[in-house]
Amino acid sequence: MYISIGRKVIQLHITDEDSYEKDVLFYVLLGEPKSLGADAGRIAEVELKRPEDLTEEDKMVLLGRPKLGEMVRAQIRIKESKEFKNTVDKLVQRANASLLVGTSSWKEQFIEALTVSPGDDGGGDEDDDDEKMPSCGDYIMHFLTLFWKLIFAFVPPTDMHQGWVCFIISIVWIGILTAFIGDVASHFGCSIGMKDAVTAVVFVAMGTSLPDTFASKVAAIQDKYADASVGNVTGSNAVNVFLGIGVAWSIASVYHFIKGTKFLVDPGNLAFSVTLFCSGALAAILILLLRRSKRVGGELGGPRTLKIATSLFLFALWMLYIILSSLEVYHVIQGF
Repeated sequence: MYISIGRKVIQLHITDEDSYEKDVLFYVLLGEPKSLGADAGRIAEVELKRPEDLTEEDKMVLLGRPKLGEMVRAQIRIKESKEFKNTVDKLVQRANASLLVGTSSWKEQFIEALTVSPGDDGGGDEDDDDEKMPSCGDYIMHFLTLFWKLIFAFVPPTDMHQGWVCFIISIVWIGILTAFIGDVASHFGCSIGMKDAVTAVVFVAMGTSLPDTFASKVAAIQDKYADASVGNVTGSNAVNVFLGIGVAWSIASVYHFIKGTKFLVDPGNLAFSVTLFCSGALAAILILLLRRSKRVGGELGGPRTLKIATSLFLFALWMLYIILSSLEVYHVIQGF
């Protein structure tokens, strides 16, 4: 029969290294116990005596003192649980995208920028214990985008001042990137003799919307619902219109008002282009409403045939918008 007369709590400080530990061993070595009770002084006094000077009472005191047993060392082993690891990985992959964008240091950002990561297409076997390896396409995309990854790695980490510094600097970098893409597209259109209106709807719009397209793809894979994916596209277009045109035109209007002049902008084919865009947007919204019905069960995904048909229809809307807008600019068809 063993009687526990006390316990000792040992605190272990675990360092977060942002990685899984495969197997860790450490040992707890028990030292000689000491009595801290009221008889601690009496025990210490008896221990100083020679064995031949001990009385019966002294021997009883020594028998009651704490002492070690045969086991004086305990081995503690922390071993990786593959089941728990797979569960955590699946939860992170299916969580909201905002959980995956956080960084704590510039070093982490540059390591992530230089590392070739496998694509997030979700095509692999989720139950496979082996880590997914990057494909040939992942390597190609990595080296094509390496310059931009390194540029944006200079953005301050999200841990700095609750993410506000990262937010402001990111907006500035996105503005610079958008201006760069717009100027390159305009120069390209000028070089091949294409009118500015056609360049805007073909190259500039496509170039500035590609980041939103990839962001919506990531949101569609990682989010349970389609809200984040669809909302990202509509929100980015709203920002392009209200900030890209509204703020610029407002500043120009205020400037000309102060100067005592009028700010006039030639509408060109704006009315025809906006009407086409609104018609295409209405058709896309109707498609989303139809796909939300119980027969389909969601705006995104679904059976392969339905996915291909929806993609082709939306792509046809975009091509129809570009073709009709371009024909109207070159006076092949009459707009209004």
